[in-house]
Amino acid sequence: MTHQEIEFHQRVERLSRRHAALVHGADTYLRADGLLVAAPRRRWSGRAGLSMKALALCVLAFILFKGFLIVAVGAVTYDSRVERLAQGTPAEAIGAWAMQREPVSDWLAQEMRRWRF
Repeated sequence: MTHQEIEFHQRVERLSRRHAALVHGADTYLRADGLLVAAPRRRWSGRAGLSMKALALCVLAFILFKGFLIVAVGAVTYDSRVERLAQGTPAEAIGAWAMQREPVSDWLAQEMRRWRF
């Protein structure tokens, strides 16, 4: 192959890689010289778009939900239901582990009790 052919194939390969990166989304920006450029959108560790902020909001909502349940049914009833859930299938035992009371949900339940009408 000649030098020009090698250079051509290198350019084609570089364009193919860039196109493959742009398929997953792109951000466009205007350079100082007036050229509009598309750059591949950055993804969070290759996941399906779940950001750290969204994950933190889900955890917060889950803890708030647990606090609400503790207020709604009472701490003793809540603990008995979680214990009964822990005696079930392995999936239910995992759910019971996630639903067990911890200091944050207890504190939230205590604060919610004070707001209760």
